[in-house]
Amino acid sequence: MNIRERQGKLVDIVRKGEKVSVDVLAQMLDISRETIRRDLTQLAKAGKIQKVHGGATIPRLLGEGQYQHRLSENVDAKIKIAKAAASLFKPGETLLIDTGTTTLYFAEVIAKIPGLMIVTNSTKIARTIDKAKTGSRVFLLGGEFSAQNSQTVGAMVTAQIRSFRAHHAVLTIGALDRRTGAMDYDFEEAQIAQAMIEQSQRLTVLADSSKFDTLASFEVCPLTEIQNLVCDKSPASEIRETLELAGGRVVLVDRTRTGR
Repeated sequence: MNIRERQGKLVDIVRKGEKVSVDVLAQMLDISRETIRRDLTQLAKAGKIQKVHGGATIPRLLGEGQYQHRLSENVDAKIKIAKAAASLFKPGETLLIDTGTTTLYFAEVIAKIPGLMIVTNSTKIARTIDKAKTGSRVFLLGGEFSAQNSQTVGAMVTAQIRSFRAHHAVLTIGALDRRTGAMDYDFEEAQIAQAMIEQSQRLTVLADSSKFDTLASFEVCPLTEIQNLVCDKSPASEIRETLELAGGRVVLVDRTRTGR
């Protein structure tokens, strides 16, 4: 495997384990400890991992405890969802992307696609796209900065969203059920998601199965507005049938076909 593939696997392993030793990494990837140490040094400089004595852990940044904790939850599912979702987009398209742990994994994958235009309120997503240097443009929406999730929020953000028209909105959510559809736990994040949906031709929702048939405080959109629901497991039949009757589809990871 090349260095990019190797370092990508290193990051995935560290995220899943939260803290992994150099010896374990060398054994899992069947490479020397010296190579592992060099890779960890480069990844630490890029902010993707944090080096500790004898190994590596996920970064712990000031003010980001809750977000960072979510980043280490359901990692395998989120990575697979990100990879499956990336296949839905092509060069030349404009994407509005909200802040979330799954959308951050998604950004790492689409950063390899050249010629996209990305509009986001997440400083982490903006940085991820810019660092890839693939010719994609990235616009960071301005507003009140929230260090907890490394995002901008508030009326200024929603106003700026309305300056764009996008092919796609790509959103993470807090919960999903048949009655309400997509929901969020934060009012301002729900408002931003709604504005992104209004300015986009199509909506793709990224959600691992822990979000299904749960309740969050603020409505984002009904199921009928979702064109693509990308997930690791199929939702309950009531959710799937409602979405598909409206012309949407469920995209399952590791599948050669998608439900319609």
